[in-house]
Amino acid sequence: MNGSLRNPKMKKKSTVELTLMSAEEAVAAEKLPLSVVLDNVRSLQNVGSVMRTADAFAVAEVVCCGITGVPPHPELSKTALGAEESVAWRHVDDSVAECRRLKEEGWKLCVLEQVHGSIPLDRFRALPDDRYALVLGNEVAGVSQEIVDMADIVLEIPMHGAKHSLNVSVSGGIALWELSTALRGARAGRTS
Repeated sequence: MNGSLRNPKMKKKSTVELTLMSAEEAVAAEKLPLSVVLDNVRSLQNVGSVMRTADAFAVAEVVCCGITGVPPHPELSKTALGAEESVAWRHVDDSVAECRRLKEEGWKLCVLEQVHGSIPLDRFRALPDDRYALVLGNEVAGVSQEIVDMADIVLEIPMHGAKHSLNVSVSGGIALWELSTALRGARAGRTS
């Protein structure tokens, strides 16, 4: 890039400037009414990446279901970069039973999947008093049909290229950004 076009005000932030809070402070900080359910995600690096994204958007918890790996593990830590210490997480054996339990507790089950009748992610509108559980699926099979069948909302990221899908941690990151933005907006509107 031409040096004469450089903006002198655009200096990268230091690690100290970027550090918002300690892991302990992050655990205690207020969370969005948003959880992530990982339905048999097989890659530990994807799990770590989702945990890191969950930390970034103040997600309440990550529920690792079935074969989904959990900390401590070096492959997970490689992408989580410590988020496994700052995000609440737990493991359950049965993702279908866990989704059923979440619904019974009043969580709105949001599945990220490609189905007929899905809602494009950018059209999702959060309600300020609702709690949402975002279900992300296996890298090959996606979210199980049984969970899709019980979903309150099925969200889809519209694809415009030659490929029909994204990596689960990438699609999860996009979805968490959209959902967290929608929730923050809905909650801000409630208090105005």
